[in-house]
Amino acid sequence: MELKQRIQQLAATISTDVIGYRRHIHANPELSFEETNTSAYVSQLLTSFGVKHETSIAGTGVVALIEGKNPSSKVIALRADMDALPIEEKNDVPYKSTNIGVMHACGHDVHTSSLLGTAKILSQVTDQFEGTIKLIFQPGEEKFPGGASLMIDAGVLENPAPQNIIGQHVMALIPAGKVGFREGMYMASADEIYITVKGKGGHAAMPDKNVDSILIASHIIVALQQVISRNCDPRIPAVLSFGKIMGMGATNVIPEEVYIEGTFRTLNEEWRAEAKQRIKKMASGIAESMGATCDVDIKDGYPFLKNEPALAKRMRAAAVDFLGEENVLDLDLWMAAEDFAYYSQKIDACFYRLGIRNEAKGITSGVHTSTFDIDEAALQTGTGLMAWLALEELKA
Repeated sequence: MELKQRIQQLAATISTDVIGYRRHIHANPELSFEETNTSAYVSQLLTSFGVKHETSIAGTGVVALIEGKNPSSKVIALRADMDALPIEEKNDVPYKSTNIGVMHACGHDVHTSSLLGTAKILSQVTDQFEGTIKLIFQPGEEKFPGGASLMIDAGVLENPAPQNIIGQHVMALIPAGKVGFREGMYMASADEIYITVKGKGGHAAMPDKNVDSILIASHIIVALQQVISRNCDPRIPAVLSFGKIMGMGATNVIPEEVYIEGTFRTLNEEWRAEAKQRIKKMASGIAESMGATCDVDIKDGYPFLKNEPALAKRMRAAAVDFLGEENVLDLDLWMAAEDFAYYSQKIDACFYRLGIRNEAKGITSGVHTSTFDIDEAALQTGTGLMAWLALEELKA
């Protein structure tokens, strides 16, 4: 039997098992950097597969090695994230979250269970490939500073050092059974903005006696959009959004301070640095001109994610070979952020999308929503494809 057919057969054979892995993880979600039980579950399964691994990397991370013939000839890495989000699940399903207020609403249960399935497949074909495949189960993708950065600091890209890394992520816009790829720049950097406007509070009936922090904060929010619309090169993707404002006054009380929180995202590092300086200067200037002061704290978040063009091209071709041309899509730029970007800044990387949508079953909710779910048929696709991509890249 050809190796490709063998992989496809194994993916089909273990599909029920992988669905079970996913349902267990989904029902027992853990927040970023708290994935103790998830990590133990991953370790337990890897042991049952006969896959050697280390635990407690960067806290709750797990790193495994699957060696074929001539293990040192080439090393590649596969990555999955394990953390959940602080969302109360509203789905009425047998595997609904049992951890109140915590939910796998971004598909990390899919990523982890798929990589476990991939490990189970690869462990059964070690006599049919050369090289080593490193499996990275990382914590904390959803929370700064990002588990990927901590895993890198802990040496995950060393001993042995992979030449490249492959990751997959669910996408609710793509039907189950299909996947998507993009060469080059793909996802945005993500910086967090915290602004405190300090005025002089008092009775709302006497605005002349106060320095209105609410009004000043409003001017700042509106004016900062000019950083994007009038300072950014229109050819550079960039987004500036504010999602939280706290004034804590009342109908007749102007508060002393207003707090604003937002995000800045782009795909150009030079503009990223310039824009952050402009945001600070403009916010402070507006506040000063209106008699207030303004503290601007911008926390550097994840960098932009880039797919190494040659690697992404090879992976797309391998996906076409495995799934058929009709099931492989081309992706557009995506302004969300991912800490997989840290890996892509260190070694050649390819981050692709796994379709999980099924309108006939009513599975259409986006990630980070309380009704997010997947068509579990996608697990067979994700499990088999990742194994095939790994083996094809070892031959490249």
